[in-house]
Amino acid sequence: MLGSVSHLVAAPDKFRGTATAPAIAAAAAGAARAAGWAADEVPMADGGEGMLEAVQGDVRHTSVDGPLGAPVLAEWRMMNAANGPGPTAVLESAQAVGRSLLPSPTGDDPVRATTAGVGQLILAAVDAGARRVVVGVGGTATTDGGSGAVEVIGTADRLGDAELVVACDVVTPFRRAAEVFGPQKGATPDQVALLTARLDDLSHRYRLRFGVDVGQIGGAGAAGGLAGGLAALGARLVPGFDLVADLVGLEAHLAQADLVVTGEGHLDAPSFEGKVVGGVIRMVAGRVPVLCVVGGADPAVAANPPVVNGSIEVVSLSARFGAERARRETTALVAQVVAESLAAGVPGG
Repeated sequence: MLGSVSHLVAAPDKFRGTATAPAIAAAAAGAARAAGWAADEVPMADGGEGMLEAVQGDVRHTSVDGPLGAPVLAEWRMMNAANGPGPTAVLESAQAVGRSLLPSPTGDDPVRATTAGVGQLILAAVDAGARRVVVGVGGTATTDGGSGAVEVIGTADRLGDAELVVACDVVTPFRRAAEVFGPQKGATPDQVALLTARLDDLSHRYRLRFGVDVGQIGGAGAAGGLAGGLAALGARLVPGFDLVADLVGLEAHLAQADLVVTGEGHLDAPSFEGKVVGGVIRMVAGRVPVLCVVGGADPAVAANPPVVNGSIEVVSLSARFGAERARRETTALVAQVVAESLAAGVPGG
């Protein structure tokens, strides 16, 4: 019941295009504190864009090659992670070669786009003293199988003693990277076929050069095969949500919760398969109720979320307030929904 609840944990993903994860977490936590509750703000990410916003650390910037070679200033973080070998660098591939840096690809841009800038960013982190380099690979404009990054780094020896970890938000196989992601990066059907052939060739060359069969590694197709290229250099591929959860100590926060608030921009079936919403619910494991506030949602999923156990209430801002207002007043409406929910009684309480 409401009277027994004292601690809320806000662990949302970003609402793409309208609000960052920290802004959503602050809105939910602020509403809880206004109601007299304690509240933790734990913004989350699944390995794609927004991962830097979810972690703490010193802000660094490095000039690297963008997707077509023009220089870009890429932001990254250096943090002293509690669980790790030493200083941990957190990088977003999208900062160097993201789709936002090549928003309207034309001609052979989808074929030319390279991950060289990601390799440069990794080396910058190693040279700055990182003992672990975490690379979030979502949101790139590239489908080069990581060849650009691999050529920049050269061999695993260049990484010294640093551990390379790739945060994946998909499980796509290496050779299917062009088929699955190429069209959204501007590739024509003919270019998708060309890119797929190039990925097959790369897979063979990685096996001969490094002794690593990227075709057998789940998630190697993430970021147009960048994950596979880094795996060839010895990187460990892990689910992005799990990695971010470890970096921010999410489990310890959830252990104190009486109510958990999570959410994302649009809720659909894949939201429960490796994304933030599904990951949070899995970690809660039915111990406490979950309020899932989202920008929009597939009606069938909102009505019957695929949750094995526990109590979850889904609130779509678009459905309740209209799509235009949901986009314009996202954080204020999140705070309103949380306040109303607490006033009415905790979901499932």
